Amino acid sequence: MNWSDSPPHPPFATIYCTLLCLLAFLMYSGLSPLMQQAMIDVGGMNPSQTSALLHSDFASWWEMTALGTVTSLFIHASWLHLLGNLAYLWVFGIKVEQRLGSIGFALIFLLGGVLANVIVALRVPQLDTPIIGASGAISAVVGAYLGLFPRRRIGLFLPLGLYLQFARVPALLVIGSWFTLQLLYTVFGPINGAVAWWTHVAGFALGLSFSLVTRALAQIRL
Repeated sequence: MNWSDSPPHPPFATIYCTLLCLLAFLMYSGLSPLMQQAMIDVGGMNPSQTSALLHSDFASWWEMTALGTVTSLFIHASWLHLLGNLAYLWVFGIKVEQRLGSIGFALIFLLGGVLANVIVALRVPQLDTPIIGASGAISAVVGAYLGLFPRRRIGLFLPLGLYLQFARVPALLVIGSWFTLQLLYTVFGPINGAVAWWTHVAGFALGLSFSLVTRALAQIRL
């Protein structure tokens, strides 16, 4: 992991994750509506099927259905969904990758996203609609950022009347407000909204936990 003061390497993992999401969306956009739905059905994470798989024998966990917990992270059905996730990925992901290295970042992104999908499957096992998008993985990256840089400030443009004022706001306040909003939607939102917000909350908690453990291990080595 990159804990030295040497110049940071290019964020290869962030770039690769971005390219995979873009390629998947371009492929999706070039398909007919029927084939688009087929892509979502095959590549998405189906909570009911995943839940049934988790409650079966361990040997059954390696069936093709389980791949949906990974492939779903790179599939988006709209530009708004895709660009929103990529914006958070680049704002928070680059710093996380510079601190943990490309392998550490990839672990947070993939494991955080997969485990968030698994938690959703366990929370709403009756849902038979595939879930797609990198929201769980991005939320894990955001959680990791907070754990690694709790005192850092984030530059934001705040609306003041007809003007935008640039200000540097503590990351703890920005991310804490975002997390509180996800939690409220999880508790009070409709079932379809609750599914999305459970993905966010689970990913965030997993990323935060991973980063705190990483910091603790680094301190022990020192």
